[in-house]
Amino acid sequence: MTTIRQRRVGKGTEAAEDQPSEETNVKLDGKIPSDHTGGKLWNILSIIIGGVVAVSLGLLTSVYVATLHENDLWFSNIKEVEREISFRTECGLYYSYYKQMIQAASIQQGLHGLVYDNKTESVRTINILERMNVYQEVFLSILYRILPIQQYLEPVYFYIYTLFGLQAVYVIALYVTSWLLSGTWLSGLLAACWYITNRVDTTRVEFTIPLRENWALPFFAVQIAAITYLLRTHLQPLQERLTLMVVFIATFLFSLTWQFNQFMMLIQALALFVLDCLDMLPTTKVTWLYIIQISALLLVCVLQFFNSMILGSLLISFNASVLIARAIQKNLKKGGFLTRLGKLILHVLLVLCLTLVINKFIKKILNLESDEHIFKFLKAKFGFGATRDFDAKLYLCEEAFGLLPLNTFSRLSDTLLFYVYIFVLFPMAVAAVIVAFRNLSGSNQGQLMEEMEECTITLKPDAAYSLVHTVLFGCLALSTMRMKYLWTSHMCVFASFGLCSSEVWKIILKCVHLYTSQRAQVIKYSIPIITLLYISYKFWPGIMDELSELREFYDPDTVELMNWIKSNTPNTAVFAGSMQLLAGVKLCTGRTLTNHPHYEDKNLRERTKQIYQIYAKRSPDDVFRILRSFGTDYVILEDSICYERRHSRGCRLRDLLDVANGHIMDGLGENEPDLKPSLYPRFCEEIKKNLPSYTTHFTRVFQNKTFHVYKLAKHK
Repeated sequence: MTTIRQRRVGKGTEAAEDQPSEETNVKLDGKIPSDHTGGKLWNILSIIIGGVVAVSLGLLTSVYVATLHENDLWFSNIKEVEREISFRTECGLYYSYYKQMIQAASIQQGLHGLVYDNKTESVRTINILERMNVYQEVFLSILYRILPIQQYLEPVYFYIYTLFGLQAVYVIALYVTSWLLSGTWLSGLLAACWYITNRVDTTRVEFTIPLRENWALPFFAVQIAAITYLLRTHLQPLQERLTLMVVFIATFLFSLTWQFNQFMMLIQALALFVLDCLDMLPTTKVTWLYIIQISALLLVCVLQFFNSMILGSLLISFNASVLIARAIQKNLKKGGFLTRLGKLILHVLLVLCLTLVINKFIKKILNLESDEHIFKFLKAKFGFGATRDFDAKLYLCEEAFGLLPLNTFSRLSDTLLFYVYIFVLFPMAVAAVIVAFRNLSGSNQGQLMEEMEECTITLKPDAAYSLVHTVLFGCLALSTMRMKYLWTSHMCVFASFGLCSSEVWKIILKCVHLYTSQRAQVIKYSIPIITLLYISYKFWPGIMDELSELREFYDPDTVELMNWIKSNTPNTAVFAGSMQLLAGVKLCTGRTLTNHPHYEDKNLRERTKQIYQIYAKRSPDDVFRILRSFGTDYVILEDSICYERRHSRGCRLRDLLDVANGHIMDGLGENEPDLKPSLYPRFCEEIKKNLPSYTTHFTRVFQNKTFHVYKLAKHK
């Protein structure tokens, strides 16, 4: 098991043009009447300063996470096999394709090896470019081969530095989004500082470098920044076209680099749909965004050799349904409140029905079952019936797919982020409800318009989108902890925007009858500056201590296992074991696998369940027959799984297998009435006794404190 131990040896945008200004004095964001020459120069200077600060913070964040990674593992000093083992679980699988492309005799042979891969899944030839989102590894490996850097930079450093560099893009995009929303780069500065000081909850790039989300989320942040700019009023046609192009490129790169892109963009499409129905976004721009999402996903589908999971995605079905329903209901936004409300309800029902019909039709035509495990998981998670499905329970029992822990809010509150977020969210949400009601009522009465003026200013299209975006992704994060990184990063943007927004402070101060233009401006800048000073004072010493703490990678058992495999087994040997370990086996040794952690394939899921019978109560004959059916030569058993204590009873892997096989679980506790005792003992325990019924099929060839490797007999 991989651990980290203490080191024993030391080693040496522009500001918003449509933001109203309450005063003519020079302010931090450079808002002065545009007809004043000095004002124009100050605006330019402010933009330059804001841009320099954005780039500087992005680069500092990149260096910060790179330093943490080096300090945690002593990456520059450990052996290559230790570096590769540090890429845990699926991270190692993805990195193995980068390594494979680097080591190929030519780029053409490397690509051929990916398109016709027979080492990732034994007795099967699969197309890696179709099954997995690894184009980033392909691009990076080609770039490394053609650039004259081989003598100066190792392939692994080129890879990890690229990921750390993307963190700079991520922070800059968050900074720019907050700047665009508030009109002052002070807001962007606060957003970036919150992102850094809440690193534990905003990113995990320093210890899961090759994870798909670390590639994708920077592009998602760029897309959100571009959408924020697109939703501003009074854009010139050229500005609008260029912004749409940026949105498309960012959406395409986001979709290309993460297999879960369709679910994230579906939530984004739902946000656009809600706001469009409530007349809070311009319909033409929303239509363009729907088309961009579909186009980007279809382009990725082509690049992934017409991956059926993409074609059967809910996103394509939903966006197509919205466009069809809108064409059918042409007068959706006309009439009084009750008329509009009735039309809106019918519109929502029509879109939902069309989405289900289109999606069902596509999946029927394509015989698509790749994503069924996700819907089984969601059905069980939200209480729509208990399940014994092995795949669904495998997700349900993982902490990453559970509810967001309460201590997350405690950490976010320490930096004041969560408090400010709620403080901004409440008035914005109230304003959104009132504005939505006014839009649906279609009233133009002067008194109502006067009463709602401040809400209208606050809920401009870009702010309205940001509000619904953060609410929907907040719901996702609360339900699934792994998805919190999509929410917390935008939380930094939303909270900083609200704290630096004239409109938000105007609403709040008017509610308590304390509003004056001067007071709003003073608060708009003083509160963020005080917050920044507090964050710096409280967290700067901790960051310095963190950067000075030196540890090293330490996993001697896994290192010993990988070295033994490389030295004592043929290159063509096939290994069976846990998904997580086998990803490392492929990366470190290049041996063929029976299964792996990329779970988005029905045949692989069924295969994995069969391989995992090594931890179930099955006879040695059954286990041998199953393993040989997948061409297995060696099987690796892990004590950490066989005698697992990390999960509670009912969520241990052996428990999931027992229930799926109809057997009662080990230990004290209740069992479902139809479960029965197994006729056989647990395979992973009994094989260690070297009984004749086991030694006939399995011979132990390697053993240490963590792993036991058995060679399978050649007889059928």
